[in-house]
Amino acid sequence: MTEADFELRDFLPFLLNQAAEEVSLGFAQVYKARYGMLRTEWRVLAHLGSRGPMTASDIAASAKVHKTKISRAVSALETRRFLSRTTVETDRRRELLRLTDMGKAAFDDLVATARAYDRDVARQFTTEEQAVLRRCLARLAGL
Repeated sequence: MTEADFELRDFLPFLLNQAAEEVSLGFAQVYKARYGMLRTEWRVLAHLGSRGPMTASDIAASAKVHKTKISRAVSALETRRFLSRTTVETDRRRELLRLTDMGKAAFDDLVATARAYDRDVARQFTTEEQAVLRRCLARLAGL
């Protein structure tokens, strides 16, 4: 393939990015409309809701999002009383984040919608295609 033959629409990173944006934007409308959350705020809420207490650094590494964005999201969620911070006894520079009751309720509400949204997106594919797609994406993501 020469440079002149390069077709962006066939470039795997481009396709993956476009697919991720398309799928993410649909669900983003839900958490934004219900809770005024931005994407990174949802990611923080989802990590804490599904994994339990974590540090901002742990969330940043897991979500592959810069720590500065995670810190902003944590502040916004704390302001809305969706999470609380506790200083880690063994390292006073670190804080353990956990969902409050309000945060747990928002997470539980959004999980039900997320599952339905996931099913709707997956309906475009056969059961076999869904399994292959999930395995391939997990491999690319290093999961």
